Amino acid sequence: MMRPDNSSVTVYLHREPVDFRKSINGLAVLVEAEMNLNPFEEALFVFCNRQRDKIKILYWERNGFCLWYKRLDKERFKWPKKLGEDVINLTGQELNWLLDGFDLWNNRPHQTLNYQSVI
Repeated sequence: MMRPDNSSVTVYLHREPVDFRKSINGLAVLVEAEMNLNPFEEALFVFCNRQRDKIKILYWERNGFCLWYKRLDKERFKWPKKLGEDVINLTGQELNWLLDGFDLWNNRPHQTLNYQSVI
């Protein structure tokens, strides 16, 4: 199985849907032109199609680009809709959760409690 390591990997998520006729060259241009990032850096660049049933992950490995592709048969990937940024940073663990179908943007953490004293 080819999945990113949960630690020490930089993941950039392109929020807008991408035309999936684009392959390595077209996605590398998107990384540089739209995301304003270096496609040769040690990072994963994640793209989704309009129907949210396909994901492509582009990355540079020593001497060439690699392209990872996943297509869902019935479900859809949970994708951020109302975030202000065009590029979203994720951890390797968050990318794995996204690939497994978790909604990273609608899960809410526990309420933060602020106390002044224990007595």
